[in-house]
Amino acid sequence: MTLDELKKVYAKRNPESKKAYERACALIPGGITANVKFFSPFPLFMKKGDGVYITDLDDHRYIDYVLSYGPLIHGHGCHAVEESAADYIREHGTVLYGAPHEGELQFAEMINSYFPSIESMRFTNSGAEATLLSIRTACAYTGRRKIAKFEGHYHGGYNEVLVSLHPDMEKAGDIKRPVSLPSSAGIFEDQLENTVVLPFNDLKACGDILIKRQDEIACVIMEPLLAGTVPATKEFMKGIRRLTEELGIILIFDEVKTGFCISMNGAQGYYGVSPDLTTLGKIIGAGFPIGVLGGRREIMEIAAPGGSYLPGAGVKHTSREENLYHSGTNNGHPLILQMGMAAVKLLEEKYEGLIAQTERLKNGIKDIYASHGIRVITPGIGAMFNVCITDQEEILTHRDLRKCNMDLRRRVDYALLLEGVYNKPCKRYNMSTAHTKEVIDATLEAHERAFRWV
Repeated sequence: MTLDELKKVYAKRNPESKKAYERACALIPGGITANVKFFSPFPLFMKKGDGVYITDLDDHRYIDYVLSYGPLIHGHGCHAVEESAADYIREHGTVLYGAPHEGELQFAEMINSYFPSIESMRFTNSGAEATLLSIRTACAYTGRRKIAKFEGHYHGGYNEVLVSLHPDMEKAGDIKRPVSLPSSAGIFEDQLENTVVLPFNDLKACGDILIKRQDEIACVIMEPLLAGTVPATKEFMKGIRRLTEELGIILIFDEVKTGFCISMNGAQGYYGVSPDLTTLGKIIGAGFPIGVLGGRREIMEIAAPGGSYLPGAGVKHTSREENLYHSGTNNGHPLILQMGMAAVKLLEEKYEGLIAQTERLKNGIKDIYASHGIRVITPGIGAMFNVCITDQEEILTHRDLRKCNMDLRRRVDYALLLEGVYNKPCKRYNMSTAHTKEVIDATLEAHERAFRWV
């Protein structure tokens, strides 16, 4: 079947989702509350989750590989996480203080135990908010205005980083000197001038750009794995750390996707490289909104109101103008921190099994495609991976991803929706501890059936 034919079958099969989408369009732009949730001709509207399963308005039950794009690392309705929330409310009698509480300290100690580079930290309400705060912190600390990011890397939906996410290749410039292009309406030329775009996995080209502009650039922010699945080489990661140190540029690891997912110590544990600042999110909130910015103490102390307290040295006073402003009533939300700690503790116990099932699914998918004469590679480390239909030996950059056979991948993904496997077409697979051997077997059987459609 062609893609259009598959979409017609999909639309006919999901009349209730179609009705809900049309109703939503009357009140919500595009019928969705985040652009990532849309796919053509309309997205499925869900009504129930249970373990690895998710059910739509037409009562179709799917094995879920979206998992809210990563935070549901234990699947839907994890009992241990839910019980931790109920226990907290019974013991403490509230869900929010608007004041400091011991849970903030306990959570900070937990994060520091897994991420030693995070010597000091602040909590936010999302990963995007954490990356935004990381950029403000770097600019305030260095006194520089420009930032550098990598082509194809996503750090949230705000102006500084909505640059060259999926650039038009005819306008994107040389691969070694990417052009800064807007990825949204409302981003203008003067804003683009302050965001320098770097080529991923090309240390020499990065050096040529950064050395020339070292006095302007406050920070380099990066996903250690592009889109959560395409890894930096170990040589590149160590090289970019060395280069930024030499140039006095702050290195930020955006580990919102990779933290606790590619290893319990994140990408920095996997690579053995410590950034200056780290952002976390997704898994640490167990499905609830949270983010963390943390890193070197001397950088983070710029956010201490009225001055920083140093044990044994007292308070070093600063003026309001010298202080980095950061606030939010829900920062360090006690109930979310409690559930996050429960989720991380459970993940520690189940991590090896999670990775084993992830590898089993990756290998099974490769074998099925190969049986149909199609070569795929499955880039990813830990509990996330992509399926790339390509003759390339490896995927190193965003431009490599663009060379993959997206038409066939999209057709297979629509066919999988018809066979009870839920993933947004052409997106990565997100795994959970609830994906058992039996679930993986069912997923692979669905892949076999999907090929009958395409």
